[in-house]
Amino acid sequence: MQKSTQRCQNLALLTYLTPQHWNLSGHSMALANLTSAPQFLLLGLMDGTDVHPLLFLLFLGIYLLNGLGNLIMVVVVRSDRALRSPMYYFLGHLSLVDACFTTVTVPRLLAGLLHPGQAVSFQGCFAQMYFFVALGITESYLLAAMSYDRAVAVCWPLHYTAVMTPGRCTALVWVSWAVSHLHSLLHTLLISALSYPRPASVSHFFCDMTVMLSLATSDTSAAEAAIFSEGLAVVLTPLFLVSLSYARILVAVLGVRSAGGRHRAFSTCGAHLVVVSLFFGSVLSVYFRPSSAYSARYNRLASVVYAVVTPTLNPFIYSLRNKEVKGALKRGFRCRAASQEV
Repeated sequence: MQKSTQRCQNLALLTYLTPQHWNLSGHSMALANLTSAPQFLLLGLMDGTDVHPLLFLLFLGIYLLNGLGNLIMVVVVRSDRALRSPMYYFLGHLSLVDACFTTVTVPRLLAGLLHPGQAVSFQGCFAQMYFFVALGITESYLLAAMSYDRAVAVCWPLHYTAVMTPGRCTALVWVSWAVSHLHSLLHTLLISALSYPRPASVSHFFCDMTVMLSLATSDTSAAEAAIFSEGLAVVLTPLFLVSLSYARILVAVLGVRSAGGRHRAFSTCGAHLVVVSLFFGSVLSVYFRPSSAYSARYNRLASVVYAVVTPTLNPFIYSLRNKEVKGALKRGFRCRAASQEV
């Protein structure tokens, strides 16, 4: 009798819940899911919802060229005994960082060119931010280490082997990785702790710090103060070291009387100076502009330079202007051809 009464009550409840009530319940469940798992909407490189197949092919070619060039450079530096100097040790690590650096952002960029408005989860967005910042800062410190190496080679050539020891080079690389990851972890934790609208539209092709701060709905003053004070020291330190090294190189080169000696000195560090100018110039134009001059379109285009173009140019600038690298590449191709013949 009790079970029969319970069935009647359940039937009455189902009868009361009309289809409108079921729709309202569905909306409530969807809202609950959205609240528990926020998403960000990446608007991509271009404004609007149009598909850009030509740009897709262009950036796909750049990405493949980047991967091929940097991975070849890593293999050549690690396998050829003639490239055992500190400069090539740093170059091998720089090529590895460049290959990973573009992989963090370019696949999303390619997807956005074919399917604008890509949805990214909260965790995925901040994971991308973490690796992007960590790899970008690692690259800046490696460029600083390479400029220090060039300064020692030009200014104190007789003491080069005593100064640039294998232990010191290894320490410089490990410090670069450690500082960059700690810096990135701090920034990611600070920015991810802020509140965001659900869903939020990101006017970029990746989750950049400046864009995420502008999207936050909670108070960002404490996070911005910490990011500015700590970030300014971490980001400007390699730039200061690069500037100091090249100022010392310039003084040493101007003291050389022969034109041939000046040419050799400039050719030693010319390729590195081009890479440094492209990378730091584009980074400074994005992250150190006044907030009144903020432009989403400009930030996206400038980000393409330091996040896509510069990492792609690095291996080709160093290989095309360096006789030792070109010689190592030729020896590698000859060995491969000989092994295939056998």
